[in-house]
Amino acid sequence: MEHFPVLYFEVLEQLAIKTDGIYLDCTFGRGGHSQGILSQLGPEGRLLALDRDVDAIDSEHARTLLKDTRFSLLHERFSELESVVAREGLLGKVAGILIDLGVSSPQLDNPSRGFSFLRDGPLDMRMNTRAGISAEQWLASVDEKTLSKVLFEYGEERFARRIAKAIVEKRIVAPISSTRQLAQLVEDAVPVKDKFKHAATRTFQAIRIEINKELNELTDVLQQSVRLLMPHGRLVVISFHSLEDRIVKRFIRDEAGAKYNPGKLPIKEVDIKKGVFVKIGRAIKASEQEVAQNPRARSAIMRVAERV
Repeated sequence: MEHFPVLYFEVLEQLAIKTDGIYLDCTFGRGGHSQGILSQLGPEGRLLALDRDVDAIDSEHARTLLKDTRFSLLHERFSELESVVAREGLLGKVAGILIDLGVSSPQLDNPSRGFSFLRDGPLDMRMNTRAGISAEQWLASVDEKTLSKVLFEYGEERFARRIAKAIVEKRIVAPISSTRQLAQLVEDAVPVKDKFKHAATRTFQAIRIEINKELNELTDVLQQSVRLLMPHGRLVVISFHSLEDRIVKRFIRDEAGAKYNPGKLPIKEVDIKKGVFVKIGRAIKASEQEVAQNPRARSAIMRVAERV
C-alpha cells in the first residue's frame, strides 16, 4: 500500500520551519514527515527522529534518510525524549517537535504484528516487539475486573463487562492467541452492532493502549516538551482518538493559562506564573481530498502550540 503521511502539508506549515533549526520527529514510521522536514532545512539544520518500533528503525526508508548527515534516528520511546535531547546538549534549543500518535500503516498492514482484526495473525500488539508482554500474554493473566476497566476507559466500550466476562470464560477452555479469534469472541459478546464500526474496534484499541502504555507515554512527552523547546518553538501533535486528543487539548489549555495559588490572596501580578505556551489556531483535520486518498486520515486531529 502506498504511504501517505497524515496532514503532511499542514505539519510542515505549522512547524514554521527555520532552515537552521533543530527539529524532533517523535514517531518516524515510514519517514514521510521526516523527509518533508529535511527538505526545508538548510545545511545548518538538524532533525532527530525516534521510534520505538524496531521495524521502523531497520526499514529501507530509514536507511535512505540516514545518508543525510543532518538526520539522526534512535530506537526510543516518547518518555525517553528529554534524556536523548539532553545527551545531545540540545535542551531548550529545539525549534519544533512533531508527535504523530497511533498505529502506523506498516504496523496495521502486517498481520504478524497483531494490531488489526481485519487480518488474522498472532495477538501481539506491541509497538516494540523486543520489550514487554504481548496482548496474548496479558489477556491470559489479567483479572476480569481490570480487563473490564481497561476496555471501558481506553476503548470507551459500553459492553466492557460483557466482553471481559466472555474473554475470561473462553481462556479457561483454550488460549486466545490470534486476532481473528479475539475479534470473533468480541463480536459474539456484543449484543448491539454498530453499522459504521466493527464490534472489536474499541476492544483492540483499549488492549493496544494498555499493552504499550500509550497515554502515559503521551503525558510524559508533552510535559517534557516544555523544557525542550526554545522560545517561539512549535509543538505539533496529531492524535487519532478522543482519549489522546483530550490529553493534548487539556495540556495546551493548562500550559497556556496564567497559574497562581488561589489560597494566597490578594494576588499581585508579579506573583502570577504566566503560561509557557500559546495556542495556535483551532484543531486541524484532514481535507476531504486527503481522506479520499487516505481513509485512515479521517480521524486525525492536529493541535498546535508555541513556546512563549
